[in-house]
Amino acid sequence: MKVELKNTTKKLCVIGDPVMHSKSPIIQNAMIKALGLDYIYLCQPVPRGEAHLWLRNAAYAGYAGFNATIPHKEELFPLMDEVDEFARKSGAVNTVCIKNGKYYGYNTDCGGILRALADLGADPAGKQVLLLGAGGAAKGVAVALTGVGAHVAVCNRTVERARELCRMDPGKMTPAGMEPDILCKLAEGSQVVVNCTSLGMERTGADFDDLSFVEALPPGAAVLDAVYAPPETSLLKKARETGHPAANGMGMLLHQAILALEHFAGETIDVEKAKAAALSALAKEAGQGSAH
Repeated sequence: MKVELKNTTKKLCVIGDPVMHSKSPIIQNAMIKALGLDYIYLCQPVPRGEAHLWLRNAAYAGYAGFNATIPHKEELFPLMDEVDEFARKSGAVNTVCIKNGKYYGYNTDCGGILRALADLGADPAGKQVLLLGAGGAAKGVAVALTGVGAHVAVCNRTVERARELCRMDPGKMTPAGMEPDILCKLAEGSQVVVNCTSLGMERTGADFDDLSFVEALPPGAAVLDAVYAPPETSLLKKARETGHPAANGMGMLLHQAILALEHFAGETIDVEKAKAAALSALAKEAGQGSAH
């Protein structure tokens, strides 16, 4: 991708360990170009435990901000001068804006899930939600869902991990296992299902053994799978076969990136234009990769 640089161009990046596999530079530079913003977005490896050093270097090097992925989200949280509500509730920061020597932290993973559900026509406010998984991704989703008043059943193969996550908001969250009979019973009253496990993901060799809980969902219940490779998992295929609106994790990924760019730019951006540009760039990159 050709990026035009000027003396006024502001620098952005994503940090992580590892991070060179990240699609964020492809997504963000495509959106930046399509929207006519004066930024360039790079990829910066930062070793585990050294986010505090990166903060000083980023400010000195003139970065306007950056995104953070594993393992830096929790480490960055206490280093911020100010954080938004989602970051505060999750204890994790994935977007940092640097202004006048101060660090402003945000968690756009939370807003990304809400926008992705809205694209499906699903409003989780006050609804019963079935959340599969209790890891880092599930935590951000749980914060977003409980923040709008959803009641969340957190199902995990290791129930103690589900219990640990539910301690964050015990009034709105209930832990459970992932046995088929448990999932079916919980699904009967759920209007939304969000899968935050790696089940069904490419190259993991792991998938759902039993998808009967999808058949137990009430009509119109939405199914969102955080996995986006492959584009259609067995869970999504089953959901669509049984008439439920369903989507993979690409919408979540794009929406959290769009929200981050809005924080960097300090303005609301054209969501549909940004999404179209990002999807086009990702498709082009995938096509080039398959040719080699």
